[in-house]
Amino acid sequence: MDQGGIIAPETRPSPWGVAAKPAVQCSLAEVMSEELARELQLEEESHVFPEEVLSEDGPFLSSDNIDTSSDEVLAQMLQMQFDKEYDAQLLREEKKFNGDSKVSISFENYRKVHPSEENDSSEDEVDWQDTRHDPYKADKPTPTPKKGFVGKGKDITTKHDEVVCGRKNTARMENFAPEFQVGDGIVMDLKLSNQVFNALKQHSISEQRKSARLHDKKEVSTAEKVVDPKTRLLLYKMVNSGVLETINGCVSTGKESVVFHASGGSMEDQEIPAECAIKVFKTTLNEFKNRDKYIKDDYRFKERFSKLNPRKIIRMWAEKEMHNLKRMHKAGIPCPEVVLLKKHVLVMSFIGNDQIPAPTLKEAKLGLEDSKQAYYQVLSMMKQLYEQCNLVHADLSEYNMMWHDGKVWLIDVSQSVEPTHPHGLEFLYRDCRNVSQFFQKAGVSETPHARELFNIVSGLNISSDNQVDFMAEIEALEKVNEDHVQMHGKKVSIYQKDDDGPPRIYDK
Repeated sequence: MDQGGIIAPETRPSPWGVAAKPAVQCSLAEVMSEELARELQLEEESHVFPEEVLSEDGPFLSSDNIDTSSDEVLAQMLQMQFDKEYDAQLLREEKKFNGDSKVSISFENYRKVHPSEENDSSEDEVDWQDTRHDPYKADKPTPTPKKGFVGKGKDITTKHDEVVCGRKNTARMENFAPEFQVGDGIVMDLKLSNQVFNALKQHSISEQRKSARLHDKKEVSTAEKVVDPKTRLLLYKMVNSGVLETINGCVSTGKESVVFHASGGSMEDQEIPAECAIKVFKTTLNEFKNRDKYIKDDYRFKERFSKLNPRKIIRMWAEKEMHNLKRMHKAGIPCPEVVLLKKHVLVMSFIGNDQIPAPTLKEAKLGLEDSKQAYYQVLSMMKQLYEQCNLVHADLSEYNMMWHDGKVWLIDVSQSVEPTHPHGLEFLYRDCRNVSQFFQKAGVSETPHARELFNIVSGLNISSDNQVDFMAEIEALEKVNEDHVQMHGKKVSIYQKDDDGPPRIYDK
């Protein structure tokens, strides 16, 4: 170092092939000058990146006049060279990965974006990803020639060409339903054969139809704890008319119905209980396919059954339960009291307190004395049901009997039939077997076996010792009863009332 000045380091040749200029000596005062610093800053900001460096087509360095003394220019040049090498390597990997496969994968999204590719002519220019060539759409519409092929000799291409048909089938997938996910095939030159395309098209159509069926089923059916729009409208009308004050929620669900709790309102000609139960019969037909035997042979509904469509039969179930409950209530049997029937919605009195339903015999934990009391009540109700109401419950078990206020209450009588039903005695024997097994397990020693209980309730006194002969006699009695009803059908019809029915003719 000289006194008052700085000596530049030894001049070395530039790696870019341009000779470096000799450094100009300056004094320490000039180095510390603010004016000189401002001049250098303005000079650095005025540098423009040379177009020759940014050109992809020409050589990386196209002129010897490029000033490489600036670190910024050197950094940009190095970055450009690195990006070019990276893109070239990426292109080699893409070719190696695809090979001769008909389905190719593009690495276009992984290329480096260079400053030279940016166009500042318009800010509203469409993104480059949206302007790439779509292999499924021709640049210009080409009409199909009448002769069915284009080209000559070895270059002839027919309308059955595998590549043309494959791309056309891939483009036609855009016409599928929006729910059918076909993916993005812009960057992949997919070619679907006719067999694959037809299979996909058929699958799309079937899925569309399935979706429409499920939507229709959801709109017109009553599912578990859910009501369809028509049922909801019926409930709204009941509340708006003042029959019900509020509907509080679901309290029970079953195979054929949903039960809601409601607060009673008022009617002019009838007193409504403070707490009501709304039984909504499910409008799905799945649960009723095997239950038509309970209603098609019932003399009260036999003529109407064959003339109704399946959905109206569900309303008949609600009507049937209403008639059966009225008969039972008139005979003094503890059961829900009917308030109102609207189509497939039946409003009854609620068995329970404070929106809590009474427990069934299956749920109630009864002691031995209460179990004995419950058995004698059930036996009395079965005899009343058979003799006074002229009915057979047909589904009597510990699940359809409730324990409330020290009494047994019968519920769910929509399937109940009269003893003149072709299977009425079989249903009665099944009820007796369920009742006998339940109370015997509960420890009630007075409970007889099923055949003895059947004779006590029906009064038929069938003396067979084994079950096979017992059931054979029951079937014989049902056959005699069925023939009698068919021969005297017109006379039987005069008994079609809520509280009476045709007389039983199999008295021994």
